[in-house]
Amino acid sequence: MSTAGLDEFLQARPRLFRIACRIVGNPHEAEELVQDVWVRWQRTDRTVVADPQAFLATTVSRLAINVVQSARRRHETAIGSWLPDERIASGVDPHLYAENQEAFAVAVQLLKERLSPAERATYVLREGFDYPYRQIAETLRIGAPNARQLVKRARDRLADLAQEAV
Repeated sequence: MSTAGLDEFLQARPRLFRIACRIVGNPHEAEELVQDVWVRWQRTDRTVVADPQAFLATTVSRLAINVVQSARRRHETAIGSWLPDERIASGVDPHLYAENQEAFAVAVQLLKERLSPAERATYVLREGFDYPYRQIAETLRIGAPNARQLVKRARDRLADLAQEAV
Protein backbone atom coordinates (compact mmCIF):
# COMPACT_ATOMS: atom_id res chain seq x y z
CA MET A 1 0.00 0.00 0.00
CA SER A 2 1.60 3.24 -1.08
CA THR A 3 1.39 6.31 1.09
CA ALA A 4 -0.21 8.12 -1.86
CA GLY A 5 -3.17 5.72 -1.69
CA LEU A 6 -3.43 6.17 2.06
CA ASP A 7 -3.16 9.96 1.78
CA GLU A 8 -5.88 10.08 -0.89
CA PHE A 9 -8.19 7.97 1.23
CA LEU A 10 -7.55 9.94 4.42
CA GLN A 11 -8.20 13.18 2.55
CA ALA A 12 -11.54 11.84 1.28
CA ARG A 13 -12.58 10.03 4.46
CA PRO A 14 -14.61 12.82 6.16
CA ARG A 15 -16.52 13.47 2.94
CA LEU A 16 -17.12 9.75 2.41
CA PHE A 17 -18.54 9.47 5.92
CA ARG A 18 -20.86 12.44 5.36
CA ILE A 19 -22.11 11.02 2.06
CA ALA A 20 -22.73 7.59 3.56
CA CYS A 21 -24.35 9.01 6.69
CA ARG A 22 -26.72 11.19 4.72
CA ILE A 23 -27.78 8.34 2.48
CA VAL A 24 -28.15 5.57 5.08
CA GLY A 25 -29.03 7.91 7.96
CA ASN A 26 -27.09 5.93 10.53
CA PRO A 27 -23.56 6.81 11.68
CA HIS A 28 -22.69 3.23 12.57
CA GLU A 29 -23.67 1.90 9.14
CA ALA A 30 -21.92 4.87 7.54
CA GLU A 31 -18.69 4.03 9.37
CA GLU A 32 -18.95 0.42 8.21
CA LEU A 33 -19.43 1.61 4.64
CA VAL A 34 -16.33 3.81 4.86
CA GLN A 35 -14.41 0.79 6.12
CA ASP A 36 -15.70 -1.24 3.17
CA VAL A 37 -14.56 1.50 0.83
CA TRP A 38 -11.11 1.37 2.45
CA VAL A 39 -10.87 -2.37 1.84
CA ARG A 40 -11.96 -1.93 -1.78
CA TRP A 41 -9.48 0.94 -2.20
CA GLN A 42 -6.65 -1.30 -1.01
CA ARG A 43 -7.58 -3.92 -3.61
CA THR A 44 -7.96 -1.41 -6.44
CA ASP A 45 -5.36 -0.96 -9.14
CA ARG A 46 -4.99 2.79 -8.66
CA THR A 47 -2.99 3.16 -11.88
CA VAL A 48 -6.28 2.91 -13.79
CA VAL A 49 -8.18 5.32 -11.50
CA ALA A 50 -8.32 8.72 -13.20
CA ASP A 51 -9.85 10.60 -10.24
CA PRO A 52 -9.37 8.95 -6.84
CA GLN A 53 -11.76 11.31 -5.03
CA ALA A 54 -14.53 10.60 -7.54
CA PHE A 55 -13.82 6.87 -7.38
CA LEU A 56 -14.10 6.85 -3.59
CA ALA A 57 -17.27 8.98 -3.60
CA THR A 58 -18.81 6.73 -6.25
CA THR A 59 -17.95 3.62 -4.29
CA VAL A 60 -19.42 4.86 -1.01
CA SER A 61 -22.55 6.16 -2.78
CA ARG A 62 -23.23 2.84 -4.47
CA LEU A 63 -22.59 0.84 -1.31
CA ALA A 64 -24.89 3.15 0.67
CA ILE A 65 -27.67 2.81 -1.89
CA ASN A 66 -27.30 -0.97 -1.74
CA VAL A 67 -27.62 -0.89 2.06
CA VAL A 68 -30.73 1.29 1.93
CA GLN A 69 -32.39 -0.83 -0.73
CA SER A 70 -31.57 -4.00 1.17
CA ALA A 71 -32.98 -2.58 4.42
CA ARG A 72 -36.12 -1.43 2.65
CA ARG A 73 -36.72 -4.92 1.28
CA ARG A 74 -36.39 -6.35 4.79
CA HIS A 75 -38.54 -3.53 6.22
CA GLU A 76 -35.91 -2.54 8.74
CA THR A 77 -36.01 0.83 10.42
CA ALA A 78 -33.34 2.65 12.35
CA ILE A 79 -33.96 3.32 16.01
CA GLY A 80 -32.25 6.19 17.78
CA SER A 81 -30.08 8.98 16.56
CA TRP A 82 -29.96 9.35 12.80
CA LEU A 83 -26.88 11.48 12.35
CA PRO A 84 -23.77 12.02 14.43
CA ASP A 85 -23.32 15.22 16.35
CA GLU A 86 -20.60 16.87 14.27
CA ARG A 87 -20.78 20.21 16.06
CA ILE A 88 -19.92 21.09 19.60
CA ALA A 89 -22.44 23.20 21.44
CA SER A 90 -19.87 25.35 23.21
CA GLY A 91 -20.51 29.03 22.76
CA VAL A 92 -23.99 28.43 21.36
CA ASP A 93 -27.27 28.86 23.20
CA PRO A 94 -28.05 25.29 24.32
CA HIS A 95 -31.79 25.69 23.65
CA LEU A 96 -31.19 26.95 20.12
CA TYR A 97 -28.65 24.19 19.55
CA ALA A 98 -31.12 21.53 20.74
CA GLU A 99 -33.88 22.94 18.54
CA ASN A 100 -31.59 22.97 15.50
CA GLN A 101 -30.48 19.39 16.16
CA GLU A 102 -34.08 18.24 16.47
CA ALA A 103 -35.11 20.04 13.28
CA PHE A 104 -32.14 18.55 11.45
CA ALA A 105 -32.99 15.03 12.64
CA VAL A 106 -36.60 15.45 11.54
CA ALA A 107 -35.49 16.73 8.13
CA VAL A 108 -33.18 13.76 7.61
CA GLN A 109 -35.89 11.35 8.69
CA LEU A 110 -38.25 12.92 6.15
CA LEU A 111 -35.62 12.44 3.45
CA LYS A 112 -35.36 8.78 4.40
CA GLU A 113 -39.11 8.21 4.51
CA ARG A 114 -40.23 10.20 1.48
CA LEU A 115 -37.48 9.75 -1.11
CA SER A 116 -36.37 6.64 -2.90
CA PRO A 117 -32.71 5.65 -2.42
CA ALA A 118 -31.83 6.96 -5.91
CA GLU A 119 -33.67 10.25 -5.28
CA ARG A 120 -32.00 10.60 -1.90
CA ALA A 121 -28.52 9.92 -3.30
CA THR A 122 -28.89 12.36 -6.19
CA TYR A 123 -30.44 15.01 -3.93
CA VAL A 124 -27.69 14.70 -1.30
CA LEU A 125 -24.92 14.79 -3.89
CA ARG A 126 -26.46 17.82 -5.62
CA GLU A 127 -27.76 19.86 -2.70
CA GLY A 128 -25.40 18.74 0.05
CA PHE A 129 -22.15 18.49 -1.89
CA ASP A 130 -22.91 20.67 -4.94
CA TYR A 131 -21.95 17.94 -7.41
CA PRO A 132 -22.67 18.81 -11.04
CA TYR A 133 -25.30 16.62 -12.70
CA ARG A 134 -22.68 15.08 -14.97
CA GLN A 135 -20.65 13.90 -11.98
CA ILE A 136 -23.76 12.59 -10.21
CA ALA A 137 -24.63 10.65 -13.35
CA GLU A 138 -21.15 9.16 -13.55
CA THR A 139 -21.13 8.32 -9.84
CA LEU A 140 -24.44 6.52 -9.95
CA ARG A 141 -24.02 5.15 -13.48
CA ILE A 142 -27.11 6.84 -14.82
CA GLY A 143 -27.64 9.40 -17.54
CA ALA A 144 -27.31 13.11 -16.74
CA PRO A 145 -30.97 13.75 -17.71
CA ASN A 146 -31.98 10.96 -15.33
CA ALA A 147 -29.91 12.55 -12.54
CA ARG A 148 -31.61 15.90 -13.18
CA GLN A 149 -35.02 14.23 -13.12
CA LEU A 150 -34.30 12.41 -9.86
CA VAL A 151 -33.16 15.65 -8.20
CA LYS A 152 -36.23 17.45 -9.54
CA ARG A 153 -38.53 14.73 -8.18
CA ALA A 154 -36.82 14.90 -4.81
CA ARG A 155 -37.18 18.69 -4.71
CA ASP A 156 -40.83 18.46 -5.73
CA ARG A 157 -41.60 15.86 -3.06
CA LEU A 158 -39.88 17.92 -0.40
CA ALA A 159 -41.66 21.08 -1.58
CA ASP A 160 -44.99 19.22 -1.36
CA LEU A 161 -44.12 18.22 2.21
CA ALA A 162 -43.32 21.82 3.06
CA GLN A 163 -46.67 22.93 1.62
CA GLU A 164 -48.50 20.28 3.65
CA ALA A 165 -46.79 21.50 6.81
CA VAL A 166 -47.99 25.07 6.22
